[in-house]
Amino acid sequence: MGQNNNLSFENTEIAFKHSSNTDLKRAYWLFRVINVNFLVKIGPPITNFAIKIGLPIKGLIKATIFKHFCGGETIRECEKTIQSLHEGNVGTILDYSIEGEDDEQVFDNTRDEILRTIRRAAKDKSIPITVFKITGVGRFSLLEKLDAKTSLTDEEQAEWKKVQDRVFAICEKAFASGIPVMIDAEETWIQNTIDQLALDMMHQFNKEKAIVYNTYQLYRHDKLASLKADHKVAAKEGFILGAKLVRGAYMEKERKRAEEKGYPSPIQPDKQSADRDYDAALDYSTDHINQVAFVAGTHNEDSCRLLAELLDKKGIDHKNAHVYFSQLLGMSDNLSFNLANARYNVAKYVPYGPIKAVLPYLFRRAQENTAIAGQMSRELSLIVKEVKRRRLIK
Repeated sequence: MGQNNNLSFENTEIAFKHSSNTDLKRAYWLFRVINVNFLVKIGPPITNFAIKIGLPIKGLIKATIFKHFCGGETIRECEKTIQSLHEGNVGTILDYSIEGEDDEQVFDNTRDEILRTIRRAAKDKSIPITVFKITGVGRFSLLEKLDAKTSLTDEEQAEWKKVQDRVFAICEKAFASGIPVMIDAEETWIQNTIDQLALDMMHQFNKEKAIVYNTYQLYRHDKLASLKADHKVAAKEGFILGAKLVRGAYMEKERKRAEEKGYPSPIQPDKQSADRDYDAALDYSTDHINQVAFVAGTHNEDSCRLLAELLDKKGIDHKNAHVYFSQLLGMSDNLSFNLANARYNVAKYVPYGPIKAVLPYLFRRAQENTAIAGQMSRELSLIVKEVKRRRLIK
C-alpha cells in the first residue's frame, strides 16, 4: 500500500515533467498576465467583440489560454494531452464544455458527444471517468420551473421527458461500458431536480459498481447533510453512492440572487466553514469507503494532504477504485503529478469543444484564479521555480 511520508507538493520536476520548455514558458507568461487583474476584467468583452466583428483573434486564443487550459476542439485533438497525462500516471476526464444553449438539436448533439467520450473512455485505462452537465442536455428555465414546483404545460412535460431520456441514454451507455459518469452540480435553483435525477440513475445503475456520480458543492451549508442523507438512502436501497466532492463554482451569483430575492444565502458564511465541511466530507466518505465512491475535486493542498493521510490511516489502498483526486488541466500540476507519483488515483478535467463555445469556461478560469487569493501567485511561483531549475530564465 505504501505510506505517503515522501508525498511532497513542492517537487516541480515531477509536477512539470510532462511540460516541454515551450509549454513552461507559455504557462509562465500566461500566469503573469492572469495575475494582472485589469487584463482579466477587460479581456472577455474585448475578445467577444473581436470575435463578433471577425478579427483573427481565434488563432491567438487557441495558441495561448486555450492551449493551456483545454485539450482541443475535438476528442481527436485531445489525444496528445491524454497521452501526455497518461505518461505521468494521471487519467483524463474529457469535459465537453458547451454551456448556455437552448436548442433541442444542440441538446441532442451534446448527448451524442457525451456518448462519444464514453466510447473513447471504454478503449483504454487513460480515461477512467467521464462527465456531463444536465444543462448541456436540457433547458435551464425548464429545470428552474421543475425546481420551483411550477406545473408544466403538456409541451414542457414532453420536453422534460426528452431531457430524462438523454440523461438515461448517457448513464445506460456508461453502465454498459463500465465507465463512471459524473453529473456536474449547477445553480441551487435548479439543483434539487438534478439531485433527484442523479439519485434515480444511481438507483438503476449503481447496484454492483459506482457508475453514476452526483456532485456535492461543499461551499453550500446544507451539502454535508445531503451527502450523509443520500448515503443512508443508498445503504437502505442497496446501491453505491457516487459522489464528486467540490467546494463550488457559483458563489457570487448565488449570494447576489439570494439578496435580490430576499431568501437566506445557501453559501457558507466564510471560507473556514466550507473547508471544514469539505474535509468532513472526505472523512465521512473514507469511513464508508465500500458504500461511497468519491472523486475529490480540489486544488486545495491541505485537503489533498488530508485525504492522502486518511487513506493511510484507515488502511485504504491508494489504488482503491472508490477514491480519485481530481484537478483541472493547466492548474495545480504540483498536486496532480506528485499524488500520481505516490501511486494515488488522479484524473485531470480536460475541457474541450469549439473555441467560441468554450470561451465562457476559459474566462471563468482566469477570473476564478484572480479571485482565489494566493492560488495564482502559488501557481506562478511553482512555474518560476521550475523555469529556474531548467535555467530557462536567470
